[in-house]
This record gives sequence, structure tokens and C-alpha cells, in this order.
Amino acid sequence: MTLSFHSLGISEARSRHLESLGFEAPTPIQVEAIPHLLSGRDVVGQAQTGTGKTAAFSLPMLEAIDLKKNAVQALVLTPTRELAVQVCQSIRDLRGRDRVFTLAVYGGQSIERQIERLDRGVHIVVGTPGRVMDLLNRGCLKVDQLTWLVLDEADEMLNMGFIQDVEKILSQLPADRQTTFFSATMAPSIRELVTKFLRSPVNVTIKQPKAAPSRINQVAYMVPRGWSKARALQPIMEMEEPEAALIFVRTKQTAADLTSQLQAAGYSVDEYHGNLSQTQRERLLLRFRQHQIRWVVATDIAARGLDVDHLTHVINYDLPDSIESYVHRIGRTGRAGKTGTAISLIQNYERGKLRAIERHVRQTLEVRSIPSRAQIEARQLDQLKTNVLETLTGERLASFLPIVAQLSEEYEPRAIAAAALQMAYDATRPAWAQSDRAYDDVPEANDMPKPRPTKRQNRTGGPRSRNAASSIKD
Repeated sequence: MTLSFHSLGISEARSRHLESLGFEAPTPIQVEAIPHLLSGRDVVGQAQTGTGKTAAFSLPMLEAIDLKKNAVQALVLTPTRELAVQVCQSIRDLRGRDRVFTLAVYGGQSIERQIERLDRGVHIVVGTPGRVMDLLNRGCLKVDQLTWLVLDEADEMLNMGFIQDVEKILSQLPADRQTTFFSATMAPSIRELVTKFLRSPVNVTIKQPKAAPSRINQVAYMVPRGWSKARALQPIMEMEEPEAALIFVRTKQTAADLTSQLQAAGYSVDEYHGNLSQTQRERLLLRFRQHQIRWVVATDIAARGLDVDHLTHVINYDLPDSIESYVHRIGRTGRAGKTGTAISLIQNYERGKLRAIERHVRQTLEVRSIPSRAQIEARQLDQLKTNVLETLTGERLASFLPIVAQLSEEYEPRAIAAAALQMAYDATRPAWAQSDRAYDDVPEANDMPKPRPTKRQNRTGGPRSRNAASSIKD
């Protein structure tokens, strides 16, 4: 029997609203957490990003809000402003017709405007620790009627050095409140906070399978010796042709430099990192979602909360420091029943990290060589042929027949068609690829170094178990 949100205790009206949003059935974390939260218990939830934890705490919170009170009744702390905006929007989506007023507060935006909004009346505040502390110190965020506190992505918040701010905030809130912590991991520092600030909490753990989602095709490209990753990336992107890609790098400087190189090569790309103002970030995210740019180069921290439904590719330009971050990164594609591709650029010294990733995801990644000129041109010609076949059935074809008839008086129809195809082909190639030097010294596939077999591979290099987990949910 499939559980419903109504069977978990969510009101009938809100359950119908969830159905209208496409929420067919609750996720495991929602099934486990919602009844406890509705009963008034403190909850410690351990679950990965993408398991539905935002709705797990938002739905009971919305059920508990007293619309007659024009006061802050719930506070959600998040590690980044991007996540604050995302959580705030999710709560607004879930509230239905209820006039529940929410506000995201974070640095990089006018604090005066946020204070003005608080003065008009807000029920739920979602914010980063720094800005919340500032508003509390100014006496602008009044919490005397607060009954709910949520610490979202607690591990990331503590990793970013917010533990002292978090403790100060928690110590200023009413003791008679309901508190919820959600975290992907449970470090000792988080357990200390739980012991200090939660009252007999219920522990809810949703074990995330180690293997990556089956709908994500994971591949690795070995960067030839003497090549930079930037040089290797361009032919890869020409071969893959991502509709929308998120390219992960380690530092802000790398994001800026790589973006400049890709833009100079003629690609539709922009950068996303901590040096951008909040207005710049929001503007870029809107352009990305509206398909005005195709690729975004981002650092890990800045990219938290950057979710795009049509994302087809995740590129690990720099491998993450932790394997868990690898799974988190690639889980941004292949969502909502779609397929996705995750590409990692591997240099020779990173073979050990590649093997560790394979052991963690219980899957052997296909290792490819940098595409050669012949491979890329063959793929582009094949795509051109597909486009021509589609055009032959289109309505605009008749408009160009008089030109063909006129040219046919002097040239063979086959030559005319070939000339048109050449023009179309050349128009689609970026400037960098039109140089013969762009493909200099690309090793043949047989010359590429092969990674050593892992314990999970047999002697022929085949994986014992390719797909051992279900997909990461939105």
C-alpha cells in the first residue's frame, strides 16, 4: 500500500495542493520525519541532499503556523544564501492558499529592506547565520513567539565555520520550541549541539546507497601528459555538446580564468562563485534557467542551491576533495526521470582518487581518451545530417527552392547542396576548432594509460555490479 501525505497527518487541503504540484508520494525521509514533527517531537534527520528533506520539515511547519499571529514563528538556518533562497521558495510553493509570509535574509542584500519586511510581519524566516545574528543584535528579528527552529545542512554550516554563530542564535531563542536538525553526516560537533539544544530527539536516518543513480552515465577523460585541463576540456565539450552544463572547479580564480577562456573560444558560459554579489548571482541563475546561457563554471560552495531542471551534464573539471561531494555534484543531473551525464577530467596523479570514487559508487567509470579531430568532425557531420532530415520535412523549405532553381542553371544540384552543408557546418564550429593546432598531439585511444583494475572488477576489467542504487530524488 502506497502511503500518502494525508495518511502521514498532513491536512487534506494541503495534500490536494501537493498533488497539484506533482508530489505523488512521500519520500522515505518524509515518511519517517513528518509524523514525529507533527506530534511535536524534536527530530535529528540524517539524509543526503536531494532526498526531500526540505518538504519533510516545511510541511509540518506550515501545518503549525498560526495565521492569526503576525509574528515570526519559525526560523530556518542554512549555510549559504543560495540555499536560503531555495528553501524559502520551496516553502512558498508548499504553502498553497494559506497566507503564510516567508522571508529569506542573508548578506549581500540590503539589510534595511529586510528590516522593513520584518516590520510588516513575517511568519517564517529563512536565513544564513551571519545575517540572522546581525538582525538579532539590532533587535529587528523578534523571536519571543518563535516555536520552530530548523538547522538545515548542519554539517556544511559547521564546516564553513558558523558553529559559534549557531550556538549564539540557539541560546537566544525561546526554550519552549520544537527543534529539527538535518545533516548528511553526524560529526561529533553536531552531536554536541544536539545534546545541548534538543529535547529527547527522535533520530531518523535515511541511508543513501553508495552507488550513483542509474540514470547518470559516468565517464572519465584522461588528460594527456603536458596538457592543461582547459585545453582538454574544449574538444570534450565539442564531442558531448551539452545542452546545459555545470562545470565544477576548486577555486574562484579557476572559475574566472576558465570562464574567460571558454568565452574567448565562442561558448555560451558564465562564472558563479563567492566573489559575485547576490544580485549578480540571482541574475545569472535566472539566465541559466531561461536557457540564455548554456554552461556555468562554479565552485562547490557557491553552487549549493543552484538547481536547474534541464541540466544535462555535470563536469568535474577539478575533482572534489571528498567522495561524498562527488555524488552530491553528479546528482544534480539525471533528475525527474531524465538521463544525465557526469564527466570527470583525470590527470595521471589522480588515478588513486578515481579508484576511490569507483569503489564508493560501486561502479567502474568508462575511461576515454580526448576526442580526436576525426571523431569530433564525424559526430558533427552526423548531427548535421539529422538536422537536414528534419528540415526536409519542415514548412520553410519551399521558400528556398527558387534559389536552388536559379543556381541549378549553372551548377549541379549535388554541388549546391554540398556547398549549403559546408556553410552550415562551418557556422556551427567554434573559432578554436577551426585551427589545425587545436587537435595537435591528441593521443590515440590505444596510447592512453589504463587505470589498474579495482577489487570490484574482474580480470577483463568488467564491473561486477554496475548499478546498485536508485536515483537521487529531486
